[in-house]
Amino acid sequence: MKDKVIDKLVSIAGEDWVIQDLDKIEGYLYDETPEPASPKAVEEVVVVKPKDSEEISAVMELANEQGVPVIPRGAGTGLCGAAIPTEPAIILSLERLNDIKDLDEDNLMVTCEAGVPLESLFEAVDETDHLFFPPHPGDEGAQVGGLVVENAGGARAVKYGVMRNYVKGMEVVLPTGEEVQLGGKVLKNNTGYDLMHLLMGSEGTLGIITEVTLRLYPEAKETATLLVPFENRHDAMSAVPEVLKEGHVPLALEYVERKLIEESAEHLGKSWPAEEGEAFLILIITGKNEEEIFDKSETIVEVFTENGALEPLFAQRRKEQESILDIRSNIYTALEEETTDILDVTVPPAEVGNLMDEIEDLAEEYNTNIPVYGHAADGNVHPHIMNVNGEAPEYFEDLKDEIYETALDLGGVITGEHGIGETRIKNLPMALSEEERVLMGKIKEVFDPNGVLNPGKAV
Repeated sequence: MKDKVIDKLVSIAGEDWVIQDLDKIEGYLYDETPEPASPKAVEEVVVVKPKDSEEISAVMELANEQGVPVIPRGAGTGLCGAAIPTEPAIILSLERLNDIKDLDEDNLMVTCEAGVPLESLFEAVDETDHLFFPPHPGDEGAQVGGLVVENAGGARAVKYGVMRNYVKGMEVVLPTGEEVQLGGKVLKNNTGYDLMHLLMGSEGTLGIITEVTLRLYPEAKETATLLVPFENRHDAMSAVPEVLKEGHVPLALEYVERKLIEESAEHLGKSWPAEEGEAFLILIITGKNEEEIFDKSETIVEVFTENGALEPLFAQRRKEQESILDIRSNIYTALEEETTDILDVTVPPAEVGNLMDEIEDLAEEYNTNIPVYGHAADGNVHPHIMNVNGEAPEYFEDLKDEIYETALDLGGVITGEHGIGETRIKNLPMALSEEERVLMGKIKEVFDPNGVLNPGKAV
């Protein structure tokens, strides 16, 4: 990195907030992408930690003047290499922008800076005692800005949608350094092109979000977790649309299989509570009181029983619910060391069973194990391509392509929540037409004419 660039960064952010020591920047070089699939980071980087949008604007102006790439950095919880520097660059960390600026209970809105961790947002909203922020994409260490630029999803998307459904306003520093305010606290806004929605899911390539206004919802007074076992995957997946067609939309509806969920439980030193069944649906039921919870659960169980369910388990006590959900949430951590890549293909919900059958056939064809679990009601599942002798298998790219082709043939997409980043960019031509990719490239060029912001990612 040029000395004059370093000196200018120090003049912008202060010496304490510009880091070059390799020992101190190693944690900024990678995200949570499994190591075998992860692009290799370069070490010729400098980390800068601005305190506000004005300093970020100055950093971007410097980057354009000197032609230096800038990699926006949240908490590094992404799974597709979108925050990994693959060429000498400035890593711009948003960790100091961690203030919750306004919790507006009358308008059911919260405004916070981009570096606020999801856990801190939950805690602040919980203090109101009557509001909540529905999305739960997974890692509560993830930062709000990162969740927005990834358009994160998660288990609760079936009832309340993804991050895009909650963002009502944002403050953004454009790649050329200008600051813009988009949206606000309004629920309807039809004033011109919706530039704000272009930023959601842009993976840090179109602008640096510094502040976000999010919509909140009234909190459900009671929750319960329903664990429904089935003899096989087909019965479980066939039952899901039957429940949804009856108008029962739980907060979450997850699918897991015994071998996988027991491995996760063992990883945590816990035991899986269901003694029978090989396939399981996990539902979170919400209501205004216990009576409503019981009524909803009873009706849902009736539908499941008519479709082959075994005896369900009903968990209402907080510890019981947390244990079941913790085991489900840690499937990835249990498999992480053995995983080459975790995919997030998404198909129309009624096609999930067919997708899983096709993936099982691919596992037999490649003589491998492909663990699959996911969000049963919104069609988003996570197949794992596993290591062979501790390394990515020779067939890794071929198998990934075949899984993607299977999802596309079923009317789906290659990514439902993780994004493209760098690890999936070579797969874009199979998922998007040339016309779509050209349009995306032109949009990138308009926002970032010098190509300095997160180059080589997403488009």
